[in-house]
Amino acid sequence: MSSVAYRPVKANIFAAGAVLWRASPTAPGEAEVALIHRPRYDDWSFPKGKIESGETAIIAATREVGEETGIGCRLGRHISRVTYAVPGHRKLKRVDYWAAEAAAGKFVPNNEVDELRWVPADHAVDELSYPVDRQVLRSFLRYPADTKTVLIVRHAKAGRSERYRGDDRLRPLDTLGRKQAAALEPQLAAFGATHVHSADRTRCVRTVQPLADSLKVDIKLEPLLSEEDYAADRDGGRARARKIASKSGVRVICSQGKVIPDLVRWWAERDGISLPPARNRKASMWVLSLSNDKLVAADHVDSPLPIIGGVPN
Repeated sequence: MSSVAYRPVKANIFAAGAVLWRASPTAPGEAEVALIHRPRYDDWSFPKGKIESGETAIIAATREVGEETGIGCRLGRHISRVTYAVPGHRKLKRVDYWAAEAAAGKFVPNNEVDELRWVPADHAVDELSYPVDRQVLRSFLRYPADTKTVLIVRHAKAGRSERYRGDDRLRPLDTLGRKQAAALEPQLAAFGATHVHSADRTRCVRTVQPLADSLKVDIKLEPLLSEEDYAADRDGGRARARKIASKSGVRVICSQGKVIPDLVRWWAERDGISLPPARNRKASMWVLSLSNDKLVAADHVDSPLPIIGGVPN
């Protein structure tokens, strides 16, 4: 389990990448992973690259996969965060890796990558050039490649309730909240979001409205996942969240600060996993990965905003 929380670390180069995988075309139920060859280094590794100014690690990972392989992808669980010395430099590089299911596209040799191989996932360790990549692969292999993703988002910043005059259910996002909502849209899209659910509070609905607009879908209101209704009927709220998770597609659920920690903790305890540390800040999100309707991993993303010096701006 991991927390993608962009805390300050000793590393001074930040990068992101993915273990790009696909269902084996010849062995049903098995996965293949993409290994790339970089002629500059004459090595075999996973696609990755530096996080550019104004990017998050999530966006950088999907961009790097596309640039180096020509293949689109849908992120899943966060696999690993590794830090290592850069050969020949007095620098440390930190790389976040996600599992990423291959989507549309086709590999075309380019300036950085001249060859791509699809290798059975459980045989790829011997093909990789670096111990750190073998470590990443082992983390990938701990769980099935083909997991189901559910994204649980805390609503963006909406000012203080004591300063809002009127029905608190209608309290809107403030300036920072609107910025966070806009930044959430591409983060959620990177995980292949297809359906949008929200507690019936204006601040929750407006947090995921940019995503719903981009997907051209309606937001399904979920009264049981508002703070008041959840407090009155926790069993009902928990059952509703699991019902949403069982549906097809990649579901996004936007809720509130007194719902999400309890819901995710209960879910993790029910299915026997440990959770990473999480502050559950406004506009943060949980990436839940399920296999056969059982939670197998839970990753926390602290902020949708780009990193500056290793911390959210």
